[in-house]
Amino acid sequence: MNANAETLSVTNNKDFSIAHLGHGSLRITVNNKVIQVDPYSEIADYSKQPKADLVLITHDHYDHFDKKALDQVVTSSTKFITSKSVAQQLAKPNITTLENGQSTEWNGIKIAAVPAYNIKHKKPDNSPFHPKGYGNGYVLTINNKNVYIAGDTEDIPEMANLANIDIAFLPKNLPYTMDDEMFVKAAKSFKPKELHPYHYSEVNTDALTKQFDATGIVFKKLPIEK
Repeated sequence: MNANAETLSVTNNKDFSIAHLGHGSLRITVNNKVIQVDPYSEIADYSKQPKADLVLITHDHYDHFDKKALDQVVTSSTKFITSKSVAQQLAKPNITTLENGQSTEWNGIKIAAVPAYNIKHKKPDNSPFHPKGYGNGYVLTINNKNVYIAGDTEDIPEMANLANIDIAFLPKNLPYTMDDEMFVKAAKSFKPKELHPYHYSEVNTDALTKQFDATGIVFKKLPIEK
């Protein structure tokens, strides 16, 4: 783990940092507590990651709900906040299940589950890759800052209801989540202070940065921590 990995400028606080580990996996450190988000063993060596005080899981697809990664970061005291589909499969204690619209609090951090789903992109049988109500995005309120982790989603109407988002992580990969046009539309619907792509196949940083000129949104691709 690179101790010098870049953290988000908006936090401006040594006890609040976020690292992108690759794909849809993040690590948030708050007051020496570690939150692992959707740990995925194919993109990071979780045997070298700090143990998790809390694990957030958005949904049960293999690249978000990975038991191998969990086995490497979970201890007997680790708490879980998950979607219903994950909770039904996760044989662990200390699980809080949230459905869209529900919220809880952990260690002084408010955690709200918000919708994450597909409208346009579908499987060959015409069912969405991510049905409405099946998975979660999360909004974490940490030290009076709101962090939006979108999960696997398109530019859904509910994003316009998000308010005062300081930091947003939006996915950008086809056909499962968003293309560039959707990504830009989604961000402009709720105007976070800082916007970071994650769970992407490719990102044209220069082209996307221009899309956010004069919007007040700071667009930045975080380096992936090695």
